Amino acid sequence: MSDLIHDDYRLLQVISRFGVSLGFGDQSVAAACKGSGVDTATFLAVVNFIKSEGHAPVDELAEEVSVAELMRYLQRSHSYFIDFRLPAIRRKLIEAIDCSAKNQIAFLILKFYDEYAAEVQRHMAYENDHIHTYVQQLLEGQLPSEKGDSGTATYSVLAHQHHDNHASLTKSSHELKSIIIKYYPSDSDTQRLADTLMDIYIMEEDLFSHCYLEDTLFAEAVHQLEEEVREKASGTSSPTRRHDETEPTTEELSEREKEVICHVVRGLSNKEIAEKLFISTNTVMTHRRNIARKTQIHSPAGLTIYAIVNGLVNLDEVKL
Repeated sequence: MSDLIHDDYRLLQVISRFGVSLGFGDQSVAAACKGSGVDTATFLAVVNFIKSEGHAPVDELAEEVSVAELMRYLQRSHSYFIDFRLPAIRRKLIEAIDCSAKNQIAFLILKFYDEYAAEVQRHMAYENDHIHTYVQQLLEGQLPSEKGDSGTATYSVLAHQHHDNHASLTKSSHELKSIIIKYYPSDSDTQRLADTLMDIYIMEEDLFSHCYLEDTLFAEAVHQLEEEVREKASGTSSPTRRHDETEPTTEELSEREKEVICHVVRGLSNKEIAEKLFISTNTVMTHRRNIARKTQIHSPAGLTIYAIVNGLVNLDEVKL
C-alpha cells in the first residue's frame, strides 16, 4: 500500500476517502483494505481510474466495483470538500487579503468565494439527496418509477442534471481564480495569496477528478446495476453476477494460468503470450477461458485487479 502513495501522492486522498487509516506498515493493498473493511476490487478500480487520468476502460472497471462501496467513497469525498477543504481555503484567503471595510475588492472576492462554496454544497446536497437515494433503492432491488414515491426521476434524467452541475462548478472555479489573479491590488501579501491560489488550483483538480469519476465510472456501474434490477424484475436475469454478489470460487489457478494472467495485465496479446511461453495461441486462449471460468472475471481490467490483489504482479508492471 505504501508503494501506491510513493508512486502518486494524489492517492492519499483516495485512501482517506475509503476510510483506510495510515500506519499500515508494509501491508499489501488487500491486507490494508481488509483491515479497514474496504472492498479491495473497488479500491483498486478507483486507483486505476485516477492513475490513468480517466483513460482506463470504464465499462470493464465498472464490472468489478461494488456500487455500495463506491457510493460510500463519493459521500466521504463530499464531506471532505464541504467540511474541510472549502473552509480551510476560506481561512487562508481571509489571511491573504485585506478584509477591512476600505478594501471593496477584497470584500467582493470573499463574497464570490462564498457563493462558489455554496454552489459546491448545493451540488453535493443534490447528489446525496437524489442521485444516491435513487442508487440506494437499486441496491435494495427496487427499480424506482420515473416519478416514484421518493420524488426522484430515472437515473438518466438525474445524471443529465448531474453533468450540467459539474460543468457549472468548473466555470465558477475558473472565474474565481481569474478575478484574484487579474484584479486584486498589487500591494497585497503576494506570498500568502499565491499559496492560497495554489490550494484553489489543487482543489479544482481534485474536484474535477471527483466529478469525472461520478460522470463515468460511477454512472456506468449504476447503469449496469439498473439493467440487472430491471432484468430481475422482468424475470429475464442472466446468470452473470455483479462484483457485489459474486461468490468466491474454490478452484485454484494453475501456475501456467497465473503466468498467463501476468502477461495479460502487462498488455501482451495472445500471440505475444504464446511466443513468450513457447505454446500455441490456441493454448493461450484455452488458458484464458479456464481463468475466466475459475475467477468469474472476463475483462483485462478485472484480471488486473485480481493480479494485484493476489500479489501476481506489482502496480508498476501493469499497463493502464
